[in-house]
Amino acid sequence: MSDLHTITGNQGLQIEEPLIFEQDTPGKCGVDLPDVPEVKTRLGGLAREGKIGLPGMTEPDTVRHYMRLSQKNYAIDTGFYPLGSCTMKHNPRLNEKMARLGGLADLHPLQPNSTVQGALELIDQCAHWLKELTGMPAVAMSPAAGAHGELCGLMAARAAHEAKGNPRKIVLCPESAHGTNPATAAACGYKVESIPATSDGRVDLDALKAALNEDVAAIMLTNPNTCGLFERDIVEIAEAVHAVGAYFYCDGANFNAIMGRVRPGDLGIDCMHINLHKTFSTPHGGGGPGSGPVVLSAALAPYAPVPYVVDTGDGFKLVEHKADSDQDPFGRIKGFHGQMGMFIRSLSYMMSHGSDGLRQASGDAVLNANYLKAKLQDMLTVSYPEGPCMHEVLFDDRFLKDTGVTTLDFAKMMIDEGVHPMTMYFPLVVHGALLMEPTETENKATLDKFIHMIREMTQKAKDGAAESFKSAPMLTPRRRLDETKAARSPVLKWTEAAE
Repeated sequence: MSDLHTITGNQGLQIEEPLIFEQDTPGKCGVDLPDVPEVKTRLGGLAREGKIGLPGMTEPDTVRHYMRLSQKNYAIDTGFYPLGSCTMKHNPRLNEKMARLGGLADLHPLQPNSTVQGALELIDQCAHWLKELTGMPAVAMSPAAGAHGELCGLMAARAAHEAKGNPRKIVLCPESAHGTNPATAAACGYKVESIPATSDGRVDLDALKAALNEDVAAIMLTNPNTCGLFERDIVEIAEAVHAVGAYFYCDGANFNAIMGRVRPGDLGIDCMHINLHKTFSTPHGGGGPGSGPVVLSAALAPYAPVPYVVDTGDGFKLVEHKADSDQDPFGRIKGFHGQMGMFIRSLSYMMSHGSDGLRQASGDAVLNANYLKAKLQDMLTVSYPEGPCMHEVLFDDRFLKDTGVTTLDFAKMMIDEGVHPMTMYFPLVVHGALLMEPTETENKATLDKFIHMIREMTQKAKDGAAESFKSAPMLTPRRRLDETKAARSPVLKWTEAAE
């Protein structure tokens, strides 16, 4: 809590809230339950001897407890999140309404195909939009999230190589790759080789070409990349990769920056996952679930996993087994058919925007990021100042040199100002990174307030107020924690204090 001490521990109308277990009052209950009749035990000596551990509370106390906890959460419905790369952006309520429609919200994955024709058609329509937007002939809808989509794409590439008699040994990953890229390659049995970046934050084309040989199975590259920059040499990269018989996997986490403007299939990409829970608004940061369909080129389409939907002309069929496929699927990657709720929300988003609306959304995302860059670059240090950025702008901590303030200190003070911090210390290739992604849904007034706050905080740091940064946050229910200890030695279970 802040240094202002009150009798109750409360701070104004922000109530100090103990754990629900600490509020246990024996005998209290929010409902009336009938007495349990005497019955002969059938537990064979395994009857519970101690308390079950659930707190006894009245209904008003229970409601107040969870309401108070909810008021301590910061959410996109509360204010601005400058870390949109984790999809902290507005999720249109229309999408939520559609996902709750009767006949969709209450589906069961084991229903007969004849009873879910509308759902299968919806999956097929969503797949059609994704293929149109990416210029790819096929899409695997079942992967459950971005990293799962990476695994799917790389397994399709491996299956294609195995069909030629050689799975190959190496996957190339740029230095700025998402951490899941090398992890996915290793999980698929490949050796990972890193490709360095140039001084302007993009893949070193000469180093990439030097690393290519007939042992390379694929390259895993993000475009726009993790530094918020478009890989200008992407067509030449694709040509070089294909020349040695390898495949081009593109991490689609940042597709929201080019949606409706660039079709990855036209760039020579063989497979790319698409975060429905990012690009198409569905709630990821709010608890998910995620969804990571993978679009595939003609070379990899035959190896797409089951299940997949087929329009027979006389209804829709779900192909669930390799034996029933006229292709050569590598197998199954998920228990059922994908994240149905995410398909509904995403299709709602795509249809309500239309092609022109989706194009505007990606343009607005890039515009907002470049607006932040233009308004802050005289006080903050832009990691890669040459030319425009894409949907996110990357600053680093050089502007804090000799102030005694670290990137973490700066972020903690943002909390006191009522703004959730941006992504920090990532990408790892930039020291003290501050990666700001405003998203397409924020208006100019919100951005101007944020810019004013950042400029004032920067000036405060340069004026020698390091100690106030070290003390932040001052106004939160809890002050700064030992985050390293919390991560390494978490207390996961409440234990009642001894009397």
